[in-house]
Amino acid sequence: MQYPEPIAKLIDSYMRLPGIGNKTATRLAFFTIDMNQDDVDQFAKSLVAAKKDLHYCSICGNITDEDPCEIDRDQTRDQSQVLVVEQVKDLMSIERMNDYHGLYHVLHGVLSPIEGLGPEDLNIESLIKRLQTNEAIKEVILATNATPEGEATAMYLARLIKPAGIKVTRLAHGLAVGSDIEYADEMTLLKAVEGRTEL
Repeated sequence: MQYPEPIAKLIDSYMRLPGIGNKTATRLAFFTIDMNQDDVDQFAKSLVAAKKDLHYCSICGNITDEDPCEIDRDQTRDQSQVLVVEQVKDLMSIERMNDYHGLYHVLHGVLSPIEGLGPEDLNIESLIKRLQTNEAIKEVILATNATPEGEATAMYLARLIKPAGIKVTRLAHGLAVGSDIEYADEMTLLKAVEGRTEL
């Protein structure tokens, strides 16, 4: 038996989300149908607003509804440190530990020849320009994941940055190899930031 077209389309839409298979998508679709109209309308408005109103910060690449983002507007933050992460969700994980008070730069990925991602596909050019134009930056902390692609990206960035005389450090390997920053607990992240080493 086939579902009516509106349900089939809703199931298909949910299946486009990462980690959502057919069974979960079907369950979510029927849950959505059972929601009251006000909740459905609010859900739809939230989706549209998130897509329409959010964009990447022109300075650091963080997701924001204002440009520059809240972090880059905050003059009380340590302007001498920039912590480089792969994704916005990694930035959010580090912010949750409430112990790092510097700036950020989001790459939006890692170098991956297998997936055809090179330096031109990442937010690297704006990082280099930022370092060239902001003399207050004295240290770049590379906080890419401890994966082969994350390590390769960190080494590539270190080779680009070190000739400028800026200190380049890497998160300590308190994070398990192959793990993602977004899934680490706050204590593990804290120890990793505290134990970073220069490359």
